[in-house]
Amino acid sequence: MSDAAQNRPDQARNETSASAGAVTTGTLVRDVVLYSVARLGLVVVLAVVILFGAKAFGVDVPLIVAALFAVLIALPLSLVLFAKLRKRVNLDISAVDAKRRAEKADLHAKLRGEDRR
Repeated sequence: MSDAAQNRPDQARNETSASAGAVTTGTLVRDVVLYSVARLGLVVVLAVVILFGAKAFGVDVPLIVAALFAVLIALPLSLVLFAKLRKRVNLDISAVDAKRRAEKADLHAKLRGEDRR
C-alpha cells in the first residue's frame, strides 16, 4: 500500500484517540496553563526588548506602547514558536471532548434501558 493510502485522516484520528486515551482534565489544564504562561512570557520578553532597545537608541518608549507592540508581535510569533505545545493542547481538548461525549452517550443509553458495553 502506498504512503498516501496509509496516511488517511480517519487513521490519524484513530491513532491520536488511542494515544490520547490517557488524557485527563488535569493534563488538559496543565497544558493550557503552560501554553498561556509561555505566551505571556513571550509578551513580557518582547516588551523588555522594546523598552531597552529603544533606550539603546536614546528613545523613551512608554510602557503601555511597548506592551501593545509586544502583544501585536507575540500573536503571530507564538503560533510559530509554540506550535508543538498548541497542537498538544488541541489534541488534549479533542481527547477530553471525545471522552465526555462517550460518557454522555453511555449515560443516555443507560437511561433508555440499553446495556452499552
